[in-house]
Amino acid sequence: MIPPSFLVRRLGGSPALDYIEQGDLSGPPVIALHGVTDSWRSFQPLLPHLPLSLRFFAVTQRGHGGSEKPESGYRPRDFAGDLLRLMDSLELPRATIVGHSMGGMHAMRFALDHPERVAGLLLAGSVPCFAVNAELADWWRRDVATLTDPVDPAFVRDFQLSTVAQPIPPGFLETVVAESLRVPARVWRDAFDGFMNEDLRPQLGRIAAPTWVVRGARDSICAEHEQQQTAMAIAGARLVVYEQAGHAMHWEEPRRFARDLAAFVATATASSDEASMV
Repeated sequence: MIPPSFLVRRLGGSPALDYIEQGDLSGPPVIALHGVTDSWRSFQPLLPHLPLSLRFFAVTQRGHGGSEKPESGYRPRDFAGDLLRLMDSLELPRATIVGHSMGGMHAMRFALDHPERVAGLLLAGSVPCFAVNAELADWWRRDVATLTDPVDPAFVRDFQLSTVAQPIPPGFLETVVAESLRVPARVWRDAFDGFMNEDLRPQLGRIAAPTWVVRGARDSICAEHEQQQTAMAIAGARLVVYEQAGHAMHWEEPRRFARDLAAFVATATASSDEASMV
């Protein structure tokens, strides 16, 4: 169930984007970006556990869920541009950006392109170059790049189940499968093509925002050494490990993830305030 305090909104313009908002209007803003073929509902399990002192947003990115699905524009920089437009519309000078999987790459791209707008960066189940996973790259070229409509529900279910190492509520699994089925085959192809062909590793040293790299120890998509190297490349970054979780630790352990997110926002906001006083 969506908490009563939670509001579903829509950003106009092109493309039009759905997003949700919860919490104190004067609280530190947090914007969450979902993984490929998901939607704002990817963060729905967190909502009951997040402190209402946070002003929390979750965005359905272009091509996904109920957001507009343009014919082109599925590179990480396009998604980062949408985030900038949303922040400008909401008159948010800075925000903590949370990115899961593909959303983490978009968050990194945003932090590189607009560092002055990032109070903190939380990268969950994400790496700066997904193509280093040879098995994922083979699957992308063999199965995703050849997808046609209608996308097979069994294919979608297998994909979503591959991201978790612990049971998730059956009703929520049905929700994420249904959301993925709203994504046309061309967006599957273009979104995967966008992030699989991006390599941000050479640029990570330019990210100055406080950063946590959050890893599921049983993640089959993002390798441990890649996430360790990401944390080492970003000055001051911290690696946080969920020992029992897979790629989607915010689905598997939403209470802990919400608690960790709140703690990160507190430290990132304090660091940001100190830096602004220098």
